Amino acid sequence: MKKKMIVIAIMLMLILTAAQAEATVEDSGAALGDVSSSWTVPTSPTLPTYLPSPCSGDSGNLEVRIGFTGPQHEQDKWYTTPGKPLDFMVTVINNGMTEVEAQANIKPESCPFEWFSWTTTSLVIPAGVSRSAALQVLPDESATAGEYKFEVEASARCRSPGSSPAIFRVQAYDYASETSVSGSGQFQINKDLRSMNSGIKSNKNVLFSGSVDALVKNEYMVDKALGKNANFHEQDAVDNYNAVSLGDALVGTESFKSSAVFGGVGAKVKESYDVSQMEFKSQDLVLHQTGSLKKNAEFKTADNFTGYYLIDAKQIVPGKKSMKEFEEYFGSFEINRRILFRDATKSKEPCQEGDCLKAQSASLPIASSQIFASPCSSGSCNKFANALNAFTKSA
Repeated sequence: MKKKMIVIAIMLMLILTAAQAEATVEDSGAALGDVSSSWTVPTSPTLPTYLPSPCSGDSGNLEVRIGFTGPQHEQDKWYTTPGKPLDFMVTVINNGMTEVEAQANIKPESCPFEWFSWTTTSLVIPAGVSRSAALQVLPDESATAGEYKFEVEASARCRSPGSSPAIFRVQAYDYASETSVSGSGQFQINKDLRSMNSGIKSNKNVLFSGSVDALVKNEYMVDKALGKNANFHEQDAVDNYNAVSLGDALVGTESFKSSAVFGGVGAKVKESYDVSQMEFKSQDLVLHQTGSLKKNAEFKTADNFTGYYLIDAKQIVPGKKSMKEFEEYFGSFEINRRILFRDATKSKEPCQEGDCLKAQSASLPIASSQIFASPCSSGSCNKFANALNAFTKSA
């Protein structure tokens, strides 16, 4: 009986609790409004299935081209030497429908960044056309001989990037000599260069007594030079020389010869001077026997001096050319002189009598670089060249 009473009490408590909950809901509904209205669940905005492109339908690609400056037929133009620049032209083509601002960047690969005149540049390129930028690559004086590579890559908004590689070679000097002097006192310089492979002879003797801000003597040589590299390159500079005491003088004798018999241009230049004052002297002598500037020798000098100065220049190519020039100065002068020798003649001299067969055999291609091609059209001269070749083979 007692258990039944407890069960009845529990049921009454549950009924009262349910009634109170129903009353609370009704009160809340009365205060807030019509309970018969239903809550609406907020909907999230729908997103497009793709995002619109900022290019608005504009597209295309960039094309990069790298070339050397100079004539198209120039031989071995990708060769250079330490300290001598190579000039490139970088061209970027905009294969698109609108103008773009492209960025061209250097990827140095095996080259140091310091060799490039620029590593990044901007080009505004209209649709369907190209724009170019000059690029200079300057290997430093310590550059090792060998092949070097780099790449130019171009990019722009709404364009596929493009790139192009470039390759060049550095030739090492077989001989190099530099002298730089400044101060007052006395000194002497003697140099003597002889090269049988190129037929070059160069002599230099300088006696100095007095004061000078700078006196520089350079000599470079690259055997079998290619491209625009010189077989022999000599520079010479004097800055503000003055005799200090009685008897002081700057005395020099310099001579250069490139024999036509040994494949040279047949040029000879002799320079002599004995001055008591020289405000400046800037001189350059370059010889090319191979490469792009084959058969070319150039002598340039600009001088301001008081004293004696002589230039004796000549070119003799047996059976083809003979030229002589002589200049002598005594006093106070400022001169600017340039002498250019070339032996680019390709026409054959007419043969005479029994020399025809010998002249034809002398013009055949030479396989070995140690054999000297005969420049002669006479039998006696060819005989000398043949004897010289025989001597070379036996050595």
